[in-house]
Amino acid sequence: MSAWNNTLTAAGITDPQLRRDYSVQRRLVRQYRRSAYLACRVLLPPAVLPHVVAATAVMHHGDTLLDSGPKPERAAAWDAWEERVRTALETGASDDPLIRTLLHTVGTYPRHREAVEAYLATAAAELAFDGFATEADYQAYVDAYSLPAFLPIAGLLGPESDTDGRFRAACRTLIDGSQRLDFVNDLAEDLREGHPGIPAETLKRFSVTVADLEAGRASDGLRSLVAHEVEVARADLRSGREVLGLMPPAHRPMVGALIEIELMTAEAVLARGTGVLRGSASPSTAGTLKLLLGARRAAVRAQR
Repeated sequence: MSAWNNTLTAAGITDPQLRRDYSVQRRLVRQYRRSAYLACRVLLPPAVLPHVVAATAVMHHGDTLLDSGPKPERAAAWDAWEERVRTALETGASDDPLIRTLLHTVGTYPRHREAVEAYLATAAAELAFDGFATEADYQAYVDAYSLPAFLPIAGLLGPESDTDGRFRAACRTLIDGSQRLDFVNDLAEDLREGHPGIPAETLKRFSVTVADLEAGRASDGLRSLVAHEVEVARADLRSGREVLGLMPPAHRPMVGALIEIELMTAEAVLARGTGVLRGSASPSTAGTLKLLLGARRAAVRAQR
């Protein structure tokens, strides 16, 4: 039996159809989130791994619908998907392999349903994204879209309850750093789509215009802007480590490794500087593997 089949069994997923459904999502996640999947595969307990994979696949599918094609088509596609998911949550059945994994994960982790429903209620905010005028607009976006999209995955790894709101607050800090880093790292792609994710008031503070960016002008102002955004993101990512102390010990190595990969990405973006106008930066594969192997060894030692 393969390691993945053993993982499905450890997670209590024994129905042949469901095993195939989860396996499909695993292949997809492994393709588009290779580093994150590897961290999960190496560091997460088998009992939770398929559920995190399924939640990641659901979020990715939603992101794709919200980001792909003309806005009217995106809106229609999202509305149809949301209706299918809500109907499945009400009836407990679906003919969609992805939704079937979602239903099973909700059955295994009942708290997951609330996070999914909150995401469904707010995700259409992404359709309204057309850039930000102010930092306050960016922060509103994090509250309306980034955090609700993060919590269905984070909630599977967090505490059973969060009555004091500390876990949610720590997740909010973490995703703020991650989202800000994404926006500066994906500047070239966002410019092609006509809406940079860096607020206009921030661009103005560093004497950078959208016209400069579209023309590929690598100014000192842009270099300072990239350094500023990376430093703010890095501060939030470091503060976001608070989530580690609020989740079960078995989940900490993987989440800690993902935070460190984000911080490595921040270093790569800082090193690229104005080169972000030509494309995004990422940590070296060797550096990522070294980090994951070190985290794996530390996790094994902690279990002894």
